[in-house]
Amino acid sequence: MEEATVTKPNFFTGRAISLSLFVILASVVGGQTWLLPPQNKGDFLLPWFLSLLGVIGSGTIVLPWLRQLKVGQVIREEGPQSHLQKAGTPTMGGIFVVPIALLVAVLWTGVAREVIATVLLTLAFMVVGWLDDWLILRYKSNKGISPRMKMVLLGVASLVFCLWASWQGLSTTVGLPFHWSLPLGWFFWFLAMFVLLGSSNATNLTDGLDGLAGGTGAIAALGLAFLLYPGHTPLAIFCLSVSGAYLGFLWHNHNPARVFMGDTGSLALGGALAGAAILGDKLWGLLILGLLFVWESLSTILQVAYYKATKNEEGIGKRLFKMAPFHHHLELSGWSELQVVATFYAVGLLLLAVTLGIKTIGAG
Repeated sequence: MEEATVTKPNFFTGRAISLSLFVILASVVGGQTWLLPPQNKGDFLLPWFLSLLGVIGSGTIVLPWLRQLKVGQVIREEGPQSHLQKAGTPTMGGIFVVPIALLVAVLWTGVAREVIATVLLTLAFMVVGWLDDWLILRYKSNKGISPRMKMVLLGVASLVFCLWASWQGLSTTVGLPFHWSLPLGWFFWFLAMFVLLGSSNATNLTDGLDGLAGGTGAIAALGLAFLLYPGHTPLAIFCLSVSGAYLGFLWHNHNPARVFMGDTGSLALGGALAGAAILGDKLWGLLILGLLFVWESLSTILQVAYYKATKNEEGIGKRLFKMAPFHHHLELSGWSELQVVATFYAVGLLLLAVTLGIKTIGAG
């Protein structure tokens, strides 16, 4: 008589990882809300939660529409072979994530001036991302806008944002932890442009696995909200809305993803984080909270530079990593997609704790 095969439940799933992240972030938001005075309790929990529910709800409506339009993701052939099965999954999910976040932020802050500026910047980055996604889908290739044109368009949006901030008299002194400061004068605007372009590029590169950019972005935006509150409450509410929206996106984007955010969502995420950090004078916090994004971008730069530096007579160079960005290197080293995403979430939460610890000790 054959023995019955007992199938053990698998608790390490994309849904379980996303749910765990939700519980942790909800606990953090709820804890902060509990510490606030009664008149301010709505500043944290409600915009975060409304954005989260709004994205979950809007996604259920938009997803069937995206499937009907057949806006399926084009997977690059040189990528990990395990990703080829994702071909055809709807992309451009940012079209229902970003608007929900921005709408909640605007309504909740009473159309605050700095929030409107950051919203317009985020929308501009979203439109550039949408154009890139649309061209990829139209021509069924992995080439949308040329890298140069993309940088030009993002650069124009960033320049307009910086000119507005300069006109508003934004300080060109960069605040640092423990009440230190760094006066930069006119060089501040070069730094601001670099942060805006670098942040959007880094979040774009991180959007390569199911739930990766959405989860890490939600963590970073929440950390930035804590840093901005209460000194820049409208910007903090903006970041809370962004955090809730990208966390809500995981409902549709956790492994196996039913939709990808595309450049539409990933470029907007980077622009939102950078814009809020610049106006709120929290660039030091963005650097710590965004170290994962920085490393993803840096790994790509190092890969290209090392390949060019080691080219032989036949024009073939060596690779520093098995593939860049770094999350693909981990995949090709034997890590499962779920292991990579869970590890990135854990590191992101650690960076959040470090950032909040520095603020508590005396960063201001």
